[in-house]
Amino acid sequence: MKLDQIDSKLLVLLQEDTKKTTKELSLVLNLSVTAVYERIKKLEREGVIKKYVALLDRNKISKGFVVFCHVKLIQHTRENIATFEQQVVQLSEVLECFHVSGDYDYILKVFVENMEAYREFMVTKLTTLQHIGSTQSSFMIEEVKNTTAFKL
Repeated sequence: MKLDQIDSKLLVLLQEDTKKTTKELSLVLNLSVTAVYERIKKLEREGVIKKYVALLDRNKISKGFVVFCHVKLIQHTRENIATFEQQVVQLSEVLECFHVSGDYDYILKVFVENMEAYREFMVTKLTTLQHIGSTQSSFMIEEVKNTTAFKL
Protein backbone atom coordinates (compact mmCIF):
# COMPACT_ATOMS: atom_id res chain seq x y z
CA MET A 1 0.00 0.00 0.00
CA LYS A 2 1.31 3.41 -0.96
CA LEU A 3 0.96 5.97 1.82
CA ASP A 4 0.19 9.57 0.95
CA GLN A 5 1.24 12.55 3.10
CA ILE A 6 -2.00 12.57 5.05
CA ASP A 7 -1.73 8.84 5.83
CA SER A 8 1.85 9.38 6.99
CA LYS A 9 0.89 12.32 9.21
CA LEU A 10 -2.07 10.37 10.59
CA LEU A 11 0.21 7.43 11.44
CA VAL A 12 2.68 9.74 13.18
CA LEU A 13 -0.15 11.18 15.27
CA LEU A 14 -1.49 7.73 16.14
CA GLN A 15 1.99 6.52 17.11
CA GLU A 16 2.23 9.44 19.53
CA ASP A 17 -1.19 8.86 21.09
CA THR A 18 -3.83 6.38 19.95
CA LYS A 19 -6.32 7.80 22.42
CA LYS A 20 -6.81 10.93 20.33
CA THR A 21 -10.35 11.04 19.03
CA THR A 22 -11.11 11.20 15.32
CA LYS A 23 -12.38 14.72 15.99
CA GLU A 24 -9.03 15.77 17.48
CA LEU A 25 -7.18 14.13 14.59
CA SER A 26 -9.46 15.77 12.04
CA LEU A 27 -8.64 19.23 13.43
CA VAL A 28 -4.89 18.62 13.13
CA LEU A 29 -5.18 17.05 9.65
CA ASN A 30 -7.78 19.54 8.40
CA LEU A 31 -10.09 16.71 7.33
CA SER A 32 -13.61 15.72 8.25
CA VAL A 33 -14.13 13.26 11.11
CA THR A 34 -15.54 10.76 8.60
CA ALA A 35 -12.49 11.07 6.34
CA VAL A 36 -10.15 10.42 9.27
CA TYR A 37 -12.25 7.46 10.41
CA GLU A 38 -12.22 5.95 6.90
CA ARG A 39 -8.45 6.41 6.56
CA ILE A 40 -7.85 4.68 9.89
CA LYS A 41 -10.13 1.79 8.89
CA LYS A 42 -8.29 1.48 5.55
CA LEU A 43 -4.90 1.42 7.31
CA GLU A 44 -6.21 -1.29 9.66
CA ARG A 45 -7.67 -3.37 6.78
CA GLU A 46 -4.42 -3.14 4.84
CA GLY A 47 -2.43 -4.26 7.88
CA VAL A 48 -0.41 -1.05 8.17
CA ILE A 49 -1.88 -0.67 11.66
CA LYS A 50 -1.51 -4.11 13.21
CA LYS A 51 -2.99 -3.47 16.65
CA TYR A 52 -3.35 -1.00 19.49
CA VAL A 53 -1.59 -1.58 22.81
CA ALA A 54 -0.88 0.07 26.14
CA LEU A 55 2.84 0.56 26.77
CA LEU A 56 3.65 -0.18 30.39
CA ASP A 57 6.41 1.23 32.58
CA ARG A 58 8.45 -1.92 33.23
CA ASN A 59 9.82 -0.56 36.52
CA LYS A 60 6.33 -0.05 37.93
CA ILE A 61 5.40 -3.67 37.23
CA SER A 62 8.65 -5.13 38.63
CA LYS A 63 10.17 -6.00 35.23
CA GLY A 64 12.96 -3.42 35.23
CA PHE A 65 15.90 -5.84 34.91
CA VAL A 66 16.51 -6.23 31.16
CA VAL A 67 18.73 -8.95 29.74
CA PHE A 68 19.79 -9.69 26.18
CA CYS A 69 20.40 -13.40 26.10
CA HIS A 70 22.26 -14.84 23.10
CA VAL A 71 21.42 -18.47 22.41
CA LYS A 72 23.34 -20.95 20.27
CA LEU A 73 21.64 -24.19 19.25
CA ILE A 74 23.46 -27.52 19.23
CA GLN A 75 22.55 -28.16 15.58
CA HIS A 76 20.77 -26.11 12.94
CA THR A 77 18.24 -28.64 11.76
CA ARG A 78 14.76 -27.57 10.76
CA GLU A 79 13.37 -29.69 13.60
CA ASN A 80 15.66 -28.15 16.25
CA ILE A 81 14.84 -24.63 15.11
CA ALA A 82 11.09 -25.31 15.10
CA THR A 83 11.21 -26.97 18.53
CA PHE A 84 13.23 -24.16 20.10
CA GLU A 85 10.96 -21.47 18.63
CA GLN A 86 7.80 -23.24 19.78
CA GLN A 87 9.21 -23.51 23.30
CA VAL A 88 10.67 -20.01 23.61
CA VAL A 89 7.42 -18.26 22.65
CA GLN A 90 5.85 -19.88 25.74
CA LEU A 91 8.27 -18.10 28.11
CA SER A 92 6.50 -15.06 29.55
CA GLU A 93 9.80 -13.43 30.57
CA VAL A 94 10.88 -13.31 26.90
CA LEU A 95 9.17 -10.36 25.23
CA GLU A 96 11.23 -10.43 22.04
CA CYS A 97 13.09 -13.21 20.24
CA PHE A 98 15.07 -12.76 17.04
CA HIS A 99 16.63 -15.44 14.83
CA VAL A 100 19.94 -13.80 13.84
CA SER A 101 23.10 -14.40 11.89
CA GLY A 102 26.54 -14.44 13.48
CA ASP A 103 28.07 -16.30 16.40
CA TYR A 104 24.70 -16.97 18.04
CA ASP A 105 21.43 -18.16 16.57
CA TYR A 106 18.94 -16.17 18.65
CA ILE A 107 18.79 -13.04 20.74
CA LEU A 108 16.17 -12.98 23.46
CA LYS A 109 15.06 -9.81 25.23
CA VAL A 110 14.18 -10.88 28.75
CA PHE A 111 12.39 -8.76 31.37
CA VAL A 112 12.47 -9.82 35.03
CA GLU A 113 12.54 -8.17 38.44
CA ASN A 114 16.22 -8.57 39.33
CA MET A 115 19.33 -10.73 39.01
CA GLU A 116 17.89 -13.41 41.27
CA ALA A 117 14.79 -13.65 39.09
CA TYR A 118 16.97 -13.93 35.99
CA ARG A 119 19.00 -16.74 37.58
CA GLU A 120 15.74 -18.54 38.41
CA PHE A 121 14.54 -18.04 34.82
CA MET A 122 17.81 -19.45 33.45
CA VAL A 123 17.91 -22.46 35.77
CA THR A 124 14.26 -23.46 35.70
CA LYS A 125 13.10 -22.38 32.26
CA LEU A 126 15.61 -21.41 29.59
CA THR A 127 18.21 -24.12 30.14
CA THR A 128 15.47 -26.76 30.16
CA LEU A 129 14.62 -26.01 26.52
CA GLN A 130 15.75 -28.60 24.03
CA HIS A 131 18.64 -28.12 21.61
CA ILE A 132 20.42 -25.22 23.38
CA GLY A 133 24.19 -25.51 23.10
CA SER A 134 25.21 -22.33 24.90
CA THR A 135 24.00 -18.95 26.09
CA GLN A 136 25.59 -15.58 26.80
CA SER A 137 23.84 -12.85 28.75
CA SER A 138 24.30 -9.09 28.54
CA PHE A 139 22.60 -6.91 31.13
CA MET A 140 21.18 -3.50 30.33
CA ILE A 141 23.05 -0.75 32.17
CA GLU A 142 20.97 2.17 30.93
CA GLU A 143 18.32 2.64 28.28
CA VAL A 144 19.54 5.22 25.79
CA LYS A 145 16.66 4.97 23.31
CA ASN A 146 13.40 3.08 23.36
CA THR A 147 10.67 3.90 20.91
CA THR A 148 7.92 2.09 19.10
CA ALA A 149 7.35 4.91 16.61
CA PHE A 150 8.61 4.76 13.02
CA LYS A 151 9.58 7.99 11.29
CA LEU A 152 7.45 8.33 8.15
